Amino acid sequence: MLDQTTRRKDSHLDLCAKGEVEPAGSDALFDDVHLIHESLPELCEADLDLSCSFLGKRLRLPLLITAMTGGTERGRELNLGLARLADELGIGFGVGSQRAMLERPETASSYQVRSVAPRVALVGNLGLWQARELGTEAVGRLMDAIEADGLAVHLNVAQELVQPEGDRDFRGGLETIARLAAALGDRLVIKETGCGLSPSVAQRLVDAGVRNLDVSGVGGTSWLQVEALRSTGIERARGELFAGWGIPTALSVSSVAKRVGERATIIASGGIRDGLRAAKALALGASLVGVALPVLRAWESGGEAAARAWLEELARGLRLAMALTGARTVAELRRRPLVTSERFRSWTSALAAASAPGVTR
Repeated sequence: MLDQTTRRKDSHLDLCAKGEVEPAGSDALFDDVHLIHESLPELCEADLDLSCSFLGKRLRLPLLITAMTGGTERGRELNLGLARLADELGIGFGVGSQRAMLERPETASSYQVRSVAPRVALVGNLGLWQARELGTEAVGRLMDAIEADGLAVHLNVAQELVQPEGDRDFRGGLETIARLAAALGDRLVIKETGCGLSPSVAQRLVDAGVRNLDVSGVGGTSWLQVEALRSTGIERARGELFAGWGIPTALSVSSVAKRVGERATIIASGGIRDGLRAAKALALGASLVGVALPVLRAWESGGEAAARAWLEELARGLRLAMALTGARTVAELRRRPLVTSERFRSWTSALAAASAPGVTR
């Protein structure tokens, strides 16, 4: 008999594969950011170097397939297939929440992909509120059980609050993170889940010892919308009301990079749908970009071949954007000038003011 967590995981996959989980009007703000064309780039496309380091591994592309699933047979097949693909392409891969492993240890195999992906930068996953209850040693064992290179501890307060069976007590979060950072060091990733990180929160996390931040902003999958689609009546209406809640991805990347970029690796996820958006995210200050929904949908429509084709096209678009700006490396792309809209600049100013030290409202 399937338990609540297992049923929810397969329900989430079904909704993300086919449902309207990107709310109308939800905007990552990448269209408000423009790269400047270089007519004389003085480079050869073959010389472009997109490689980067992440969790002690060298990636050929600054790309991570972010957390999706696990805990079910369907999740096992998806994780194995995508991890194998990530290993071949030289990109990172993250499993979904390992909460199911805590509740049903026999589901561990659905997260264990190392046998098919020996070289991949593998990221485990657990919610902060589960990590708080488990304790540091147990969290480490959970990561080691799948031979992960790192662990993404996800922040999903908004999702929990609209989920009927979700958590309601969010105390002790920063203390838990500091404890994990002391134990795991550079192996710890703190990941939002579609609502974005503000610069003030990023500052608190880095001060607590965190060195990897996935901003996961507004503009991609809305987990509040996903929960709304799972619900009826007032609970559905509540989820839809807050479906666009949070900080747009482009803005979150930019503001977090300005605040803590020299002290942390920043991952941009949430609305990365093509190579141009990936290039803009990197130019704004990210070191890597993360994708999930379009990879899932490609896999559902055509299996490994379709997922590979989508990822390769994203890489081609990124290379094109780099060549057109005259940037040979991601570091050079990050130094290229940008043009932003008045709306983007207004957002930036407001967020900076709201996140200034000592500001209260």
